[in-house]
Amino acid sequence: MSHRFLPALLLACVLFACGLFAYPALAQSGAAPGAAPPTGNAHALTPDQAKRALETLQDDAKRAQMIDTLRAIASAAPQAAAPSPETKPAIPLTADSLGAQLLLTISEQVGDISREVTQLVRSLTHFPAFYYWFLRTANDPAAYQQIFDIAWKLALVFGCAFAAEWLVFRLIKRPVAMLEARLPQTARAPAQTLAMVDPPSSAADVTVEPALHRRRLSLARAWQSLIRLPFVLGRLALELLPVLVFVGVSTMLLGTEIGDRPTVRLSILAVVNAYAFSRVLICAARALAGPFGLFRVRAETAAYIEIWVRRIVAVGVSGIAFANVALLLGLHRGGYAALLRLVMLVVHLFIVVIILQCRRQVAAAIRAPAGRLGAAAQARNRLAGVWHYLAIALDLALWTVWALNIRNGYSLLLQYFVGTVAVVLVARLAIIVVLSLIDRGFRIRPEILQRFPGLETRANRYLPLLRKIVASVIAFMGFVALLEVWGVDAIVWFYGGQIGSRLLSAVVTIGIAALAAAAIWEVCNALMDRQVNVLSREGHFARAARLRTFQPMLRTVLLCLIVTVVGLTALSEIGVNVAPLLAGAGIVGIAIGFGSQKLVQDLITGLFLLLENTVQVGDNVSVSGLSGTVENVSIRTIRLRAGDGSVHIVPFSAVTTITNSSRGAGNAAVSVNVSYKEDTDRAGQILKDIVAEMRREAEYRQAIRGDLELWGVDKVDGSMVSIVGQIRCTDSGRWPVQREFNRRMKRKFQEAGIEIASTGQTILMQIPLAPEMAAEPMPRRAAG
Repeated sequence: MSHRFLPALLLACVLFACGLFAYPALAQSGAAPGAAPPTGNAHALTPDQAKRALETLQDDAKRAQMIDTLRAIASAAPQAAAPSPETKPAIPLTADSLGAQLLLTISEQVGDISREVTQLVRSLTHFPAFYYWFLRTANDPAAYQQIFDIAWKLALVFGCAFAAEWLVFRLIKRPVAMLEARLPQTARAPAQTLAMVDPPSSAADVTVEPALHRRRLSLARAWQSLIRLPFVLGRLALELLPVLVFVGVSTMLLGTEIGDRPTVRLSILAVVNAYAFSRVLICAARALAGPFGLFRVRAETAAYIEIWVRRIVAVGVSGIAFANVALLLGLHRGGYAALLRLVMLVVHLFIVVIILQCRRQVAAAIRAPAGRLGAAAQARNRLAGVWHYLAIALDLALWTVWALNIRNGYSLLLQYFVGTVAVVLVARLAIIVVLSLIDRGFRIRPEILQRFPGLETRANRYLPLLRKIVASVIAFMGFVALLEVWGVDAIVWFYGGQIGSRLLSAVVTIGIAALAAAAIWEVCNALMDRQVNVLSREGHFARAARLRTFQPMLRTVLLCLIVTVVGLTALSEIGVNVAPLLAGAGIVGIAIGFGSQKLVQDLITGLFLLLENTVQVGDNVSVSGLSGTVENVSIRTIRLRAGDGSVHIVPFSAVTTITNSSRGAGNAAVSVNVSYKEDTDRAGQILKDIVAEMRREAEYRQAIRGDLELWGVDKVDGSMVSIVGQIRCTDSGRWPVQREFNRRMKRKFQEAGIEIASTGQTILMQIPLAPEMAAEPMPRRAAG
């Protein structure tokens, strides 16, 4: 098996000693995955089928008939596989285009990966052999007898060995308790050793730096472990003594008639070795990190370590012992290797669970202290966030290297790890340097900012996108270098005529087109904004408002044009034939023109209204019976804001008449009705005085463009006289001036005693009395 499967399986944690126990067992069995015997697939051909095939090959007539049949199949296969000449591709791609080549390459790579994964799964899983062994053992009476013989002899050996182990355990119980009582819990490092680490500079120097404090603490812990080492080793030796007695008693019993047959003796010995090895591993783990271990840890941590060590040892050692016993009882080599791989996979998955459970605690230990800055602190913080992914990848990579029996797999894994770290560091450093240069290049000098005020805003708009593009390019180059480190010849992809070079050329072409489109977009927008500012600064407010009204429509048209050109360029570069697309777009345009005449009318009417400068943003207009201030004018609709706050959206196809009250002039109408008896000349003079007074005030001076134009008496009847005129105002000052004028006119007329005539009439009618009622005297009311 080659090492091509290693690139996806890098970076992470270390395997426990249980795996080391399994490796020699697999090596002794001779069942290497890459060197499996050719009979490993023998179950695919039964003996009867092999016999019939042999008879066919030995018979000349049958052999000749089989050769003719195979020739007929071979000659018919190309014709069946040839595509129909009438078949047309669903996507208009030419045969030698980039898109077709890219799709073909991806299809071939997916097919190769699928075949390799299938071969990998077949090489790792020989579970049918285990299943056939189980059926054969269940149907074989001799196998029943052999298993029964192994079982009762194993029970006898274990019973005697357990009894001897229990007696020795009772004997060492008191010495173990004495060692535990004498085990030092705290120990202080000698003053000479501390002085070597931190020689005192002066008597007044009593402050201790954090780094120095950590060194002292580490030294104290190391000294404490050194003091505890003899006691821990003595306790470990006492705990291993019952295990040695167990192995010795079992070995002596197997030397008797109990182990007369090799299969029975080896099977019992495999179980005995598994038990002894499990006990040794558990005792070693307790001696390192137990309550009385070499390294002092919390009780919860010690219990957690012991629980997981027991689980890993129980699954790993028991599974390997079961596989060895099954091999002795007739299990096929392929099934034995598959069973070992499954057991070790479970062990590695246990390690994955441990990594996930401890990821927060380990991340907290890796993460830099709060407030510390710098590249080292950032690297530690990044590592703290992803360390468990790296550990899981390394754990599974170690299992894969062992399971596939890759030659020099662990050295290649180390090489890939070191190369990956180097490539990642170089790529990260290049990204930092290039991005800093880009940031420095986007700093605009003050004199340029004064000349082009909006340049910095436009530049900052593209700075994040440019940073992402540059970082992506460097990351892609780092990925290619990473493939080279992993043994994949990725540089060949970018040679002339290869898929990589064509793809790179297409990407560069599309990038240049997008860059040119962005430049055209920004230049056009900058020119329009600059022209608006120039017109406003020179006092051409009407032209500036007109251009500001045209800006949304011009930007929409320009954006559609740019997107269309860049999109067609991109499609053309990947090999798509754009001629059918353009023809289809023309047909769709004609269909839309016939089917949406109202929409076309909206667009044409709106275009002419904008060209003729009929309305502008901010004008007060009346359109189709609706009045308000123009908020937005698009190419299809006009949006009005009414006085009550409501918004009216009127399509241009519904516009027949537009009344615009914002064209520079807005005359305030004067019309007052005074009583018939009043002096009209006196009333007219009062009205002129009111306008003259308002023109002297700063609030209305700019809004009134002239004196009151008194036109005279407009109407006379028996009850009133109508005096009319107008005040020339600006378009924005018409209504404020007219309201203030009416207020002052009422007050002045009241002060002057001029009566404003009422529009209503009062008619008094007298009804004549009858003659008899006129002669009769009126009754008098009694006094009092």
